[in-house]
Amino acid sequence: MDKIVVEGGAQLKGEIRISGAKNAALPIMAATLLSPGKFLLSNVPRLRDVLTMEHVLRVLGAQVTHHDHSITVDTTNCNYHEAPYELVKTMRASICVLGPVLARLGRARVSLPGGCAWGPRPVDFHIKAMRDLGATVEIDHGYIVAEAKRLKGASIVFEKSSVGATENAMMAATLADGTTVIENAASEPEISALANFLRSMGAVIDGDGTGTITIEGADELRSADVNVVPDRIEAGTFMVAAAITRGDVLIMGADIAQCGAVVSKLREAGVEIIAVEDGIRVRGPERLESVNVTTAPYPGFPTDMQAQFMALMSVAGGSSVVTDTVYADRFSHVPELRRLGADITMDRNVAVVTGVEHLSGAKVMATDLRASAALILAGLVAEGTTEVSRVYHIDRGYEAIEKKLSGLGAHIWREKAAA
Repeated sequence: MDKIVVEGGAQLKGEIRISGAKNAALPIMAATLLSPGKFLLSNVPRLRDVLTMEHVLRVLGAQVTHHDHSITVDTTNCNYHEAPYELVKTMRASICVLGPVLARLGRARVSLPGGCAWGPRPVDFHIKAMRDLGATVEIDHGYIVAEAKRLKGASIVFEKSSVGATENAMMAATLADGTTVIENAASEPEISALANFLRSMGAVIDGDGTGTITIEGADELRSADVNVVPDRIEAGTFMVAAAITRGDVLIMGADIAQCGAVVSKLREAGVEIIAVEDGIRVRGPERLESVNVTTAPYPGFPTDMQAQFMALMSVAGGSSVVTDTVYADRFSHVPELRRLGADITMDRNVAVVTGVEHLSGAKVMATDLRASAALILAGLVAEGTTEVSRVYHIDRGYEAIEKKLSGLGAHIWREKAAA
């Protein structure tokens, strides 16, 4: 098992390019199951979750080849309807094959998902959407079993917005008979990325990016090619890296419009952020100012940036309040940041962070994907050496993060951890 070692104190400077968005690539990969044919997906990040989804597609009958940052998917012979526990347990996003497999084959058997250990993220909304579209759905020995000769267009109203459930409903509805209207739909940029791909396959979709999405079902779709959009969470993470080290970093490929809430909070904290052609320039201040943050669905502050921002606030002047209204249990990074000297008190889903002058390097343990990033960010400014173990979490969502940071001047490397 690997660990990442960081020697703190380096000021990040230079230029990096943001990878394609994992959270856009995964549902797009699933969407290829809607139609027989050959697809070319470009700007796909080389990540553990992407490799897992490739395995899921292969089990379902697809031929998948991955070269550098492009994936070719041939779904001509996809006729198997079961996504097994052995794969789905490792990644929650695997559930997004439920809608496409059901819509194309009339039957789907998908294991209940796994992924990050924190917090309840039930699949109820996914099941509701399939039932609303006319499928019979049962839970059988840990599997979601859904059947429908052909799905029917319907009104789907989510109790609260869910990115994954919105994506599943959109994909299933593209082959349904009639019109589907999804209310309280998620509006994240990854939803529009999926919608654009589905439109290139011949789907008729309107309203993506808003709370109401309308889909006109088609008898069939066609294969298409796509270039995956940049990862706004990776961009936000590197903006924090520049800010926390008082650095000066040019982040190429980042879309400042999609990072609006993060950019706004960083500017409040005294960080200079300038939009440039095909990117963002970030310069950190001598001392950060404390800023309160409350996570919310897009376009609010993303829960996927909460841990990284808490690391930033741990060395800011004054006290800040970090509240997560999306996932109330997403604070497993707090005790690990405390091991580095952060002053953080918790009350349910609210953290009060009192900035300290210095963090101190220590051995810490990554508990989930974004917590891993937060610990590495803290290690960049901690005095001495920080060792982050269980970094298989970070390999799920960041492509070669230690190499990118090293290219900016960070003293960071990967080692094999002792057994």
